[in-house]
Amino acid sequence: MFGLFLALCFSLFVLYSASGQEADMLIRQITRTGAAFVLMIAVAQIPPKYFAKASTYLYIIGVILLVLVELFGDISKGAQRWLNLGIVRIQPSEFFKVVMPLSVAAFLAKTALPPKLLHTICSFIIVGIPTVLILMQPDLGTAALVSVAGFICIFIAGLSWWWLIAGAIAGAAALPVIWNFVLHDYQKQRVFTLLDPSSDPLGAGYHIIQSKIAIGSGGLYGKGWLQGSQSQLDFLPEPHTDFIFAVLSEETGLVGFLILISLYCFIIGRCVVITLNARHNFERILCGSFTFTFMFYIFVNIGMVSGILPVVGVPLPLISYGGTAMITLMICFGIMMSIHTHKKVSFFKKDNK
Repeated sequence: MFGLFLALCFSLFVLYSASGQEADMLIRQITRTGAAFVLMIAVAQIPPKYFAKASTYLYIIGVILLVLVELFGDISKGAQRWLNLGIVRIQPSEFFKVVMPLSVAAFLAKTALPPKLLHTICSFIIVGIPTVLILMQPDLGTAALVSVAGFICIFIAGLSWWWLIAGAIAGAAALPVIWNFVLHDYQKQRVFTLLDPSSDPLGAGYHIIQSKIAIGSGGLYGKGWLQGSQSQLDFLPEPHTDFIFAVLSEETGLVGFLILISLYCFIIGRCVVITLNARHNFERILCGSFTFTFMFYIFVNIGMVSGILPVVGVPLPLISYGGTAMITLMICFGIMMSIHTHKKVSFFKKDNK
């Protein structure tokens, strides 16, 4: 909790600069962060057995919401991802960042591990249904994150390396089909931009080029808080959300980057300890999935802002502005805290480690 608190405090300083010194945005983020922190502590009080029992119901509710999005969802910027409930608009795909690992971990924990062929196929189906529905919105970034969270569960449960090799071969063979029939034109353009941003410096490659300039110009100590030219003069796209890492790097330099990475490493280290100390298969698989997914979020965001991955709209965990992603992440940490604090109480049949 101490590491999370430090990271969230650090994020507020970066966000104030990245938002163009907007006090209203900072106050909203402080309010959301406080609410997310309270929610995390509340979730931590719930015994882990209730998460396992609720996983099936949550999965069914989530799939129904995704189908409703496909039928009646609000369309914004060409994407149909939201359900308007009158007083609030929700994005059900975010729901699956928690529900997917919960559902797969609960299913696999009921079977003998490592999973047999039938159970492995069933796990793939559990992962596949929401992933396909999210891809139809279209939301490639969230679909990738959700599917990775599910596949990590299967991998931690003891998936044979032969499955991974076969999956890699099948994925490589399917690339032409995915390119021609699955990816939209704007997604193909992101791949071209990744390969050569300078081919369209004033168009598709503009944002990546500006981001690289911001990161590189930070140097060792940075230009100083509120002094970044790329961030303060609006050269960076979405500086308070997806590209906030570029703002941090420009204004705090390598020192700020190392502070952030140190905080992440501290949090990940604690998550690994909780995973290793978990007493039951469900808890181990779930904690392991949350931990790897958290690392994956960090890698994808920094990778896309640095120009080594396509831009897929993934926020930097604990740092970027936003309520839904923050709450989802804190629920995951709350579940891990629950597993840690209730580990002396036996809710499940004892598993062999």
